Amino acid sequence: MMDGPQDNGGDGIIAVGAPAPTAAPEPGFRPMSSFTDTTLDRMARYLQLASLFRNKIITGDWPVGGRIPNVADLAVDFEVARGTIREALGVLEDEGLIERFRAKGSFVRRTPKERSAHRLAIDWASLISAHEGADIEVLEQRDLDELPAFAAGEGEPADHYTMMRRVHARDGHPYLAARFILDSELFRQGPPERFRHEATLPILHEVAGKRIARANQIMTLGSADREMAALLELPLNAPVAHVVRRAIDTSGKLIYVGEGIYRGDAVRLEIALI
Repeated sequence: MMDGPQDNGGDGIIAVGAPAPTAAPEPGFRPMSSFTDTTLDRMARYLQLASLFRNKIITGDWPVGGRIPNVADLAVDFEVARGTIREALGVLEDEGLIERFRAKGSFVRRTPKERSAHRLAIDWASLISAHEGADIEVLEQRDLDELPAFAAGEGEPADHYTMMRRVHARDGHPYLAARFILDSELFRQGPPERFRHEATLPILHEVAGKRIARANQIMTLGSADREMAALLELPLNAPVAHVVRRAIDTSGKLIYVGEGIYRGDAVRLEIALI
């Protein structure tokens, strides 16, 4: 048997873009909501606007040296109060991206510093090395006798699982909030201390690589709730990529489930077509 998941006849091991699970979203992730969602409070709206305006600078819609549309026009375009627009522009001014002048208006001074993008792997070998060099902070660890709804549905459950929630960062900036649910027997073989400092899949590959018969990956897009926004240093409702991975061993047992929520501006998916 090969050392790792076996391909079932296709060109790739990991399936990306499969239909999303039908179970209700777990805390930390929800489908995209409209910008004018009335459930957002004023703070959420101005932070979301600041993110949108920042993106206009990144894409060149608002070029460096160019004048930004006036507050009144922006308020009409986005159906918010002028004060909300001013607060959003104030965020960009504090970041040094724009400069505002009385009577003259606001002007773009520079583009945001580029954040290094995490390349989302689409095969097992790449996944094993995907998080090399990342700093890991453990948020929670506990034992599970039952799988949460999002994790169930494929493979036979193990007797016991261990769950750990973590945040991954590079250069001091968080890019991924994740949790893994691992067969407790494999967690003990790790040994457990490794999971506090190392990426999960390289350890799983070491202790169970020859037992893994199949694995899959599902990615959907959504927006950050308050918890994820705080963990990933994002505005509320900022875009995120939601990834769920599963690994099933040769006996048909579900030995691993991983759930990750990536900053939308810090992840890149690249697939060779030819």
